[in-house]
Amino acid sequence: MSPAEADATKPRMHLPSLAAGLLVMAVGTVYPYIAANRDGQADHGLAMLLFWAMSAGLVRGVGFIPRHKLWRVLFSGAACALALVLFGLLRAFG
Repeated sequence: MSPAEADATKPRMHLPSLAAGLLVMAVGTVYPYIAANRDGQADHGLAMLLFWAMSAGLVRGVGFIPRHKLWRVLFSGAACALALVLFGLLRAFG
């Protein structure tokens, strides 16, 4: 493997994912009712999607890339975005 190839595969911080993870963490801390349903009760589906987005954003954001393929997919930047989109859809139409 050439030095250029080795540098391309080296884990680095992913700022969009890190920003998303930190934003979800801050908003969830300041306004926990974001994970509540229309009746004001905890919605576990919403909370799961938010925590998945936060976890994926923070894990990928700091530059950690898991070795196992399943964990790599679940904690990727795309997984963070998918969880946020699903959260938005569930929040709007659920």
